[in-house]
Amino acid sequence: MLNRRYLRIKTFQSLYAYWQSDNASAARIEKELFTGIDRTYDLYLSLLLVFGELRHVAELVFEERKKKRLPSPEDLDPNRRFVDNPLVRSIAESERLRLECEKRKVSWVGHHELFSSLYRDVQSSEAYQSYMSAEPQGFKQDQAFAVQCFSELIANSERLQEVFETRSIAWMEDLDLAASLVKRTLEQMRAADTADVFMNEIARDPKEDHEFVSMLYRKTIEHAQEHEKAISEKSSNWESDRIALSDMILMQMALTEVRVFDQIPVKVTMNEYIEIAKAYSTPKSKNFINGVLDKLFIEMREDGRIRKVGRGLLES
Repeated sequence: MLNRRYLRIKTFQSLYAYWQSDNASAARIEKELFTGIDRTYDLYLSLLLVFGELRHVAELVFEERKKKRLPSPEDLDPNRRFVDNPLVRSIAESERLRLECEKRKVSWVGHHELFSSLYRDVQSSEAYQSYMSAEPQGFKQDQAFAVQCFSELIANSERLQEVFETRSIAWMEDLDLAASLVKRTLEQMRAADTADVFMNEIARDPKEDHEFVSMLYRKTIEHAQEHEKAISEKSSNWESDRIALSDMILMQMALTEVRVFDQIPVKVTMNEYIEIAKAYSTPKSKNFINGVLDKLFIEMREDGRIRKVGRGLLES
């Protein structure tokens, strides 16, 4: 499954849909929530596989050039910086990624022409040409190129988007989220452990994540009236119906999380929902949500509604 940040985002989106619809079925939207999570995860895997497909095309091009009747020195000794990029190579050669994709039936079989075209697009880009001709400066340079290549040339590729759209129009709804997860994965890779760290998403326990999402979704709805009243009381000069729906949902989710999940530190919950607010709510939401939650967390610790297991989990 996806990491907790993205599970919270998907849950937030489903709760928003639930409260926006007059006749919404909580059970139906929860079912759609898990379908969407699976779809986003498969998209994440599909996008990771693109690196291996491009690398494979590049190797085929090298072999074809060597077979020329009169190969040039460059044909015989090509510039391999792209195929030997440590991030590209780690993803392309990952056995864990291969097994996960095999299990979930995620593949790009039958799309050789797509990746031949995409490889030509990458080759003609300024980012690629600059990287291939630059003096090698180590892992940070390789990582910066991999992130730029993905963000500008892969995630934004109209060729890829057309394929995703033909598979399912719903895939396009989750493409941005899946792409941001791949970008984050690339940014978290380190020179010493590229073989494993980028597959942290695959290593997660799907049953534990399923329970987290289901409990967060259901309990947020269950405690909605209680939490809305508490939020309103701590929102000076604001009536509850004047608070942005996105802000209200994020705060209700945060209050639910600190009560229901006794092993998640309060500080983690606070930081997570503030970060989500930056991307999905209003410009002033960060400070507003931080102020209201801070007051409520203090009150809930004092009256015993927040009970945490383990040292340091109550710190905020």
